[in-house]
Amino acid sequence: MTISNNIQLIGIDLGGTKVNAGLIRGNNVIETVSKQVPHDSKNEWDLIHIIINLIKELIAKYDKVDGIGIGVPSILDREQGIIHEVQNIPSWQEVPLAKILNSEFNIPVYLDNDANCFALGEYHFGAASKCKNVVGITIGTGLGAGIITNGHLMSDANGGAGEFGMIPYQEGILEDYCSGKFFKIFYKATGEELMVLAEQGDLKAIKAFEEFGKHIGNAIKIIMYSVDPKTIIIGGSVANSSKYFKESLSKSVGEFPYRKSLENFKIEFSNTPNIALLGAISLFYDRNGQSLKK
Repeated sequence: MTISNNIQLIGIDLGGTKVNAGLIRGNNVIETVSKQVPHDSKNEWDLIHIIINLIKELIAKYDKVDGIGIGVPSILDREQGIIHEVQNIPSWQEVPLAKILNSEFNIPVYLDNDANCFALGEYHFGAASKCKNVVGITIGTGLGAGIITNGHLMSDANGGAGEFGMIPYQEGILEDYCSGKFFKIFYKATGEELMVLAEQGDLKAIKAFEEFGKHIGNAIKIIMYSVDPKTIIIGGSVANSSKYFKESLSKSVGEFPYRKSLENFKIEFSNTPNIALLGAISLFYDRNGQSLKK
């Protein structure tokens, strides 16, 4: 991968509890800064000011910045740069963030859903760097996905492509069975708590992860029916326990009826450092029709 070190970008990962920002030069994360999200704030500008100040802090040190990419945990109008209905940040119902930041810094700003950013980041910088048709899945408190087709983020009407977690499944939706919700609903525990027990050889915890892997495998088969990717990359906090559900996941996916589709199909687990920030700045390359590939 050849990337110009003359390009400096700021990536921002907007989480429910913390905002992370980083200055990326080429493919190197030079510095990161962060700030807690004011969870009880009823004023949307409280968080906007935090983002502005983090950007100012990085620009003051590194001067020239060619673009700003932001991953957000919500739906959005990516063309207008308007963020809608951030579930973990109640005050953010309709925020024209791109316009606000453009006015403040006169720098191009690119926004997208954090799962889309994850998929783009893995395509440009990580485990999917040799594949042009990829789905990136994030498994944490929820289930998100980003779809890369022919080397670019899939174009859609409303920024909602990849919301596989909302598909009806068994007694609920896929997200109930393929995210941290599964452990809370069916085992009254967190994935982290069950992983500790699994490490200690607890048979119930091990069985929980085996069941979880089967459900993830079913979700992957639905994705294969829908968009037929060559590679699926799995990331997110629950993916850290992958060694406990890899086998049952593989067995479930192995039941896919179209054997030809399985011949070159791969499932990878993300281990790319700073993937959220790298994914955010990947929007710069994607929107400008550029590639980081040789």
